[in-house]
Amino acid sequence: MTMSKRLALAVLSAATLMTILDGSIVTVAMPAIQNDLGFTAAGLSWTVNAYLIAFGGLLLLAGRLGDLIGRKTMFLTGNAVFTVASLLAGAATTPELLVAARFLQGVGSAIASSVVLGILITLFTENRERAKAIGIFSFTGAAGASIGQVLGGVLTDALNWHWIFLINVPIGVVTVALAVKALPADRGIGLAAGADALGALLVTGGLMLGIYTVVKIEEYGWTSAHTLGLGAVAVGMLVAFVVRQQTAPTPLLPLRIFHSRNVSGANLVQMLTLSAMFAFQIIVALYMQKVLGYSALATGLAMLPAAAAIGGVSLFASARLITRFGERAVLVAGLVLLLAGMGWLTRLPVDASYVVDLLPMMVLIAGGGLVLPALATLGMSDADAEDAGLASGLFNTTQQVGMALGIAVLSTLAASRTGSRLVSGASEAAALTSGYRLAFTVAAGLLAAALVVSLTVLRRPAITASAPAEVAAPAL
Repeated sequence: MTMSKRLALAVLSAATLMTILDGSIVTVAMPAIQNDLGFTAAGLSWTVNAYLIAFGGLLLLAGRLGDLIGRKTMFLTGNAVFTVASLLAGAATTPELLVAARFLQGVGSAIASSVVLGILITLFTENRERAKAIGIFSFTGAAGASIGQVLGGVLTDALNWHWIFLINVPIGVVTVALAVKALPADRGIGLAAGADALGALLVTGGLMLGIYTVVKIEEYGWTSAHTLGLGAVAVGMLVAFVVRQQTAPTPLLPLRIFHSRNVSGANLVQMLTLSAMFAFQIIVALYMQKVLGYSALATGLAMLPAAAAIGGVSLFASARLITRFGERAVLVAGLVLLLAGMGWLTRLPVDASYVVDLLPMMVLIAGGGLVLPALATLGMSDADAEDAGLASGLFNTTQQVGMALGIAVLSTLAASRTGSRLVSGASEAAALTSGYRLAFTVAAGLLAAALVVSLTVLRRPAITASAPAEVAAPAL
């Protein structure tokens, strides 16, 4: 790997790490933010929801725009928007300003993240080199969420919550400055080749409305008019988008991309897996703080083994294992580890011992370091140069939708179980623990479903070690 490629990979990884960190760093600082700015309990969730709605809703459109106007241009623009939004978030003095800044952060993240994998697979074309690059890149994505919780606890306790956003500013400035020279220039194929305005409106509106509906389920309930009505509108817009893509002369999302079993299967497996993994990171942090009484800093440090396990496996082992055994085998092995760990959490007691009850999962979650690089490879495996940004945007979209669905559904189930246990006379700690155990049980079911899809839908590569680069490769 040449020095110029290493620098480009470092820039792409740094930008991805910053994006993933921002999705999780806020979780352990939420109590401090609530106390300082006067958020209501319901309003506080919008410090996460505003980001997820913008990020998940815009990824597909941004990915296609990267193919049309140039992926480097989109990457630079997205990082610039994200950096400015981080400054605004760090300086926020009211709930409204913080939520608006978080939405703008999501916009910037979507613009930049949608094209990262597209740049990566066009930059690294040799099979073994690309596998190594994917392993390094996936380290930043896989470990980022756990690192975010550690860093969030440290910054909140040592300084204040404002710094969880302000720390992005110098990183963003340096990333943009280096990216100007480090990333290869590309002109794109031109807006005339794929500017489907109606399709863009339908898919962006449908995704944003759908994610909004999901994250509000906890407040309104599953069968409320709000949930059913807005959910129906969101589904209708997405169905109309699919119909539009079949007839549009320049479709935003050419449906041919789904003809590949590996691409379709990888995106489905990712959605199921990320639903479970992201919910785990949020819910286990709540368990440690609300049931075990950990501080923000202690919670972040308790999550550190998970970050080390995921990072170590993805950085040092995933590329070699994928090269030797193939993406599908590595994916299955990683899912088995994750399923074992999530199953362990379904038996959490009220007075848990960290070493006995929590540390095993922090080790077994190393399976994520196998799962995410393998999925990235499979999800981008059949993308040609013209569709690389589109495939990257689709892959990141299923990632964000999975995360939003996971935390909304599992937190709603946990809250419902907790409420029923409180009504029956259980203590607060026992009621909370019961709710969290239910969430972990459902998460285990999601991982089991991902394992089934991996075994039945994804194809076993015939000769991974010597497969052509276009097939063998292309991370919270």
